[in-house]
Amino acid sequence: MFDAVPPAETQPEEPVDPIGLFVTRPQDGEVTAGGNITFTAKVAGESLLKKPSMKWFKGKWMDLASKVGKHLQLHDTFHFLTSNMTFAGGYRCEVSSKDKFDSSNFNLIVNGKMNSCHLLSYSYFFSFLCSSTIPSGTQQLLDKHLKNRSEEGDGKSDSQPDVDVWEILRKAPPSEYEKIAFQYGITDLRGMLKRLKRIKKEEKKSTAFLKKLDPAYQVDKGQKIKLMVEVANPDADVKWLKNGQEIQVSGRYIFEAIGNKRILTINHCSLADDAAYECVVAEEKSFTELFVKEPPILITHPLEDQMVMVGERVEFECEVSEEGATVKWEKDGVELTREETFKYRFKKDGKKQYLIINESTKEDSGHYTVKTNGGVSVAELIVQEKKLEVYQSIADLTVKARDQAVFKCEVSDENVKGIWLKNGKEVVPDERIKISHIGRIHKLTIEDVTPGDEADYSFIPQGFAYNLSAKLQFLEVKIDFVPREEPPKIHLDCLGQSPDTIVVVAENKLRLDVPISGDPTPTVIWQKLLFESEGRVRVEKHEDHCVFIIEGAEKEDEGVYRVTVKNPVGEDKADITVKVIDVPDPPEAPKISNIGEDYCTVQWQPPTYDGGQPVLGYILERKKKKSYRWMRLNFDLLKELTYEAKRMIEGVVYEMRIYAVNSIGMSRPSPASQPFMPIAPPSEPTHFTVEDVSDTTVALKWRPPERIGAGGLDGYIVEYCKDGSSEWTPALPGLTERTTALIKDLVTGDKLYFRVKAINLAGESGAAIIKEPITVQEIMQRPKIWLPRHLRQTLVKKVGETINIMIPFQGKPRPKISWMKDGQTLDSKDVGIRNSNTDTILFIRKAELHHSGAYEVTLQIENMTDTVAITIQIIDKPGPPQNIKLADVWGFNVALEWTPPQDDGNAQILGYTVQKADKKTMEWYTVYDHYRRTNCVVSDLIMGNEYFFRVFSENLCGLSETAATTKNPAYIQKTGMDLQPVQGFLKVRLIYGTELRVLHPKIFWYKNKVDLSGDAKYRMFSKQGVLTLEIRKPTPFDGGFYTCKAVNERGEAEIECRLDVRGNQINIMDNINFAGKNQQ
Repeated sequence: MFDAVPPAETQPEEPVDPIGLFVTRPQDGEVTAGGNITFTAKVAGESLLKKPSMKWFKGKWMDLASKVGKHLQLHDTFHFLTSNMTFAGGYRCEVSSKDKFDSSNFNLIVNGKMNSCHLLSYSYFFSFLCSSTIPSGTQQLLDKHLKNRSEEGDGKSDSQPDVDVWEILRKAPPSEYEKIAFQYGITDLRGMLKRLKRIKKEEKKSTAFLKKLDPAYQVDKGQKIKLMVEVANPDADVKWLKNGQEIQVSGRYIFEAIGNKRILTINHCSLADDAAYECVVAEEKSFTELFVKEPPILITHPLEDQMVMVGERVEFECEVSEEGATVKWEKDGVELTREETFKYRFKKDGKKQYLIINESTKEDSGHYTVKTNGGVSVAELIVQEKKLEVYQSIADLTVKARDQAVFKCEVSDENVKGIWLKNGKEVVPDERIKISHIGRIHKLTIEDVTPGDEADYSFIPQGFAYNLSAKLQFLEVKIDFVPREEPPKIHLDCLGQSPDTIVVVAENKLRLDVPISGDPTPTVIWQKLLFESEGRVRVEKHEDHCVFIIEGAEKEDEGVYRVTVKNPVGEDKADITVKVIDVPDPPEAPKISNIGEDYCTVQWQPPTYDGGQPVLGYILERKKKKSYRWMRLNFDLLKELTYEAKRMIEGVVYEMRIYAVNSIGMSRPSPASQPFMPIAPPSEPTHFTVEDVSDTTVALKWRPPERIGAGGLDGYIVEYCKDGSSEWTPALPGLTERTTALIKDLVTGDKLYFRVKAINLAGESGAAIIKEPITVQEIMQRPKIWLPRHLRQTLVKKVGETINIMIPFQGKPRPKISWMKDGQTLDSKDVGIRNSNTDTILFIRKAELHHSGAYEVTLQIENMTDTVAITIQIIDKPGPPQNIKLADVWGFNVALEWTPPQDDGNAQILGYTVQKADKKTMEWYTVYDHYRRTNCVVSDLIMGNEYFFRVFSENLCGLSETAATTKNPAYIQKTGMDLQPVQGFLKVRLIYGTELRVLHPKIFWYKNKVDLSGDAKYRMFSKQGVLTLEIRKPTPFDGGFYTCKAVNERGEAEIECRLDVRGNQINIMDNINFAGKNQQ
């Protein structure tokens, strides 16, 4: 995007990067080996609080800070690197601060190689003044430093040759590492040694294995897996090792041998099978690693939200898919451990997992998370301080003898216990005095009241500073003399005034005692003014009073009741108003609005009936949709009809309900609200840039928002606006799910602003806007071919392989592309060529030798061109050598000569393989492989045998398919040895042998007539008819008579010798007896 930095005196004003932290990004560069090149990056720090950190990388991962030494030194301002061909490639510069990050890629091309050694430097500058030019002082310092370094390099180029520190470390013993580091200025020796260990050694071609084990295998837990190798010898025995220990056959481990294949089957893999395995054949080994993958642990029953009081026990419970699974517990994102003051206790019971807090505190409030490798569940814990509300206090009572007295109160917490006191002393229940606790209601019932029951009664809740008191008065019935013929009289305080009002709590018993008088005893009539009472209502009549009773008062029992007393003398009337009060009716279902990421607004209406008492406030509860546990959100009554609920989990479905509370108690819950999910719109898309512009189109690209949320992402909406206008027009029909967009059919020359928004269920995100208007006009771009590195060298392919070459390029408008081979236009029937806007591809389905040659690809835009050359070499197996002949035969030796093959397969001949075969068996044995000369001497041949010889040629493709074979056998002359039994002496060293003329006999060795087969001190060999006995570390005790015996179904033969071991000299003087017994 920016040109290379020019010299300081002619440097123009640097363009400001509209995206990221860079003011100036490092540009691509090209240098001759040993040359000097500078890469500069300048960072804008206007909004940064502190100096950002910068790192330089080569490729994807190599941090240049770890490569410091003689060839690279990193300082606060400059980075110096000795230039050679290995430094070519892609580089990356990364800048990061506390909350921002940016990176820039650039390429370095190193051409040729010079004798002198110069310096390649990387430099960067930090600017916190947001200036567009490099400060003059800094530039002068840079020029001066580069000049000094260049002069030092020129002065030392003749005396210090370029050395490869890697090669020196690879060959040096560990004791020399520190000395080498000091000598060559290596400051990160430990890092270099770590990377040195990871360098792969060249693997020798295996002679025992045709196909080895893969480097690693993976299997799911409980499944079976097969490890297979192919061996060269079908009769070879193999051993299987696990972590260095030999595996024995069992029900879980099964060994199979099918032809050349050797298979190890492991059934029902467990974590114990996660190990390193080896297959051993003779002295060769094949290694692999087996990784046993556990299936993901799912959470089948999630956690439930909980609300407790301080000091109460908290138990979170969830259920997972596997018994004894390992889970991780977190509180507000911090992992919980048993070591944390032993506060938390973890428990496993089959598939259930528990987190237990024995005594909760206010600090324990928060979000608790249980995590497995296959799921996450979150629940909220709210810990409130204990606070008790009294919904109904106890009331004073006046009762008569043998009546029942009931004291009742109601508190907010149904788990609170308490004690009853009489005149300050605890009440002890008995047959007459009963104490009950049902839910929130506490009762003290006294049957058959006596004068001794008159006292002050109190109820004290345990753990709270409350004292609910009331007084019990005993009513004495006094009998006075009543004169006869007295008219009836009702003795009420309100008589003659407005009706007296009696208040009773719904569902309680209403008992009205009305004193009356009259002689004779009057009759009593109770009436309700609106309608006659029936059912639950009854009247008890006595001489001096009457009792009006309503069992379980209801709202319908409200009204004015009239009592009438009559006798022959007269009558009297009184009106009593009864008012029934109750808890409010439940409110209607609350409504949810203004839903955000973790909050919402709850609204509701007052209940239609307040229970005859003013509504004191409301209690709000919530629960997860799939849960049965309701959690209270407030302990203080809500006075308003709206509430903002917070601390919810985004993406979880919730429901709300409401209670109304008056002086009598709490209503039934309202119906649950409609389910809702707290979600928030995503954040705005990031890295919104213009990718390409033509006369009628604009190509845009961006990255997804940093925060998407539980609502997911439905797509993006792209809009544009003309410069000077405020009206935004959709650029695409509907939403697009891609992070790129091509806006078509634009008017050439228009200046347009573009913006993009992310959309999900919660709505639109903020807009990412391109700050500067974009002019719709084609931008001419010079054609440039970016030749991949592997194509800068000769591309070698084998006959029959597929060739697929992709070459990227740039250029606008689209360049004209042409391919040439050896100066001629390519035949489209022979090769395939596909061109696009950004690359061109050469495709050959099946390579042939004639496809070799020099290819050229040329880009042309008007009068501007760019050309690169590619060399392709197609190789095949070579032909056999020519003119093989036996040059000479003497003693046990044969001299061979031949000439190189006529067809080298279009590749250099790397060597030859020479083999010999006994004329009797015609079994071929390799004498030499990778042999470079065209003549050789084959030694150690056996007297009296005839041998044929053949030679294969070899190149990169392998051995030739046929070999050049000698026409006539070479006969090894006998030197007077007679195979008949003879007497004589034979001098040998320690290893001796004899030729056997029987086919595949069994061989036995004896010392003093004792079989040596089971003795580890002796090793016995048989190769090409030569028998050898090897004695390890001979001592004088090894002296004696040794016998070699060969036996088959046709007969047997043996030979005997004597061995003398004297001091450091070993003398074998033997009387050799050779006996043969032939059977017909």
